[in-house]
Amino acid sequence: MDEPFPFPDLPPVPPPGPVTGPGGPAAPGDRGPRLPLGGMGLPLILFVLSVWFWESPVVYPVKLLTVFFHELSHGLAAVATGGSMHSIELTADQGGLCWTAGGIWWVILSAGYLGSLVWGAGLLYAAAKTRYDRELVQFLGGLLIVVTAVYVRTWAGVAFGLGFGAAMLAFASQFGEVACDQLLRYIGLTSSFYVILDIKSDLIDRNLPQSDAYRLAEMLHLPGWVVGVAWFLLAIWITFRVLEATMRQV
Repeated sequence: MDEPFPFPDLPPVPPPGPVTGPGGPAAPGDRGPRLPLGGMGLPLILFVLSVWFWESPVVYPVKLLTVFFHELSHGLAAVATGGSMHSIELTADQGGLCWTAGGIWWVILSAGYLGSLVWGAGLLYAAAKTRYDRELVQFLGGLLIVVTAVYVRTWAGVAFGLGFGAAMLAFASQFGEVACDQLLRYIGLTSSFYVILDIKSDLIDRNLPQSDAYRLAEMLHLPGWVVGVAWFLLAIWITFRVLEATMRQV
């Protein structure tokens, strides 16, 4: 058996037919109140504030969530390619490890940064294009709690996973679809851009020997920065395509 290996995050639906309101007849499938920039106004404002207060404790949980997505993506990639996930470690300084065995190495290595990006972009897109916002917040909360209980092995990781998961479940139970929609868009937007900054810092600016890109580059006999730049450009393309799609009126 292979030895484990570490990889270092609205109102009720209107009835069918036209419904007359202050703004005229409502179209079928209308999400209710028209929000600025197709619903991205408030999330963009919160994102800009988050960048401005990047080291604030208020932004800290979203940054840890991205690390959680990163490590979980390594594990899921291992399982999807015939391997197994043994445990996840999260530390208070936003570090993480996922211990896996077997699977396809280049897929597992690539799944960290790109997987956490897909999680963030997926939440953003799903919030903008569906009306299951409360269910998505509940799913996110439940996922955090279950994965934490089964796989997370550090005190900081357990405290974060259980605490943030419970907060998501409480938020979904107390607030309606619009609030859940805006929360998901903010989390998705911030997580996506954090991944881009993380790739630039870890894989291009420093090219750390223990990074995912460095290990993949060794396998491909390439400089580590080449893989980092490729992931960086792909992350920017995915993020802006999703952002463009979400800002279109449904």
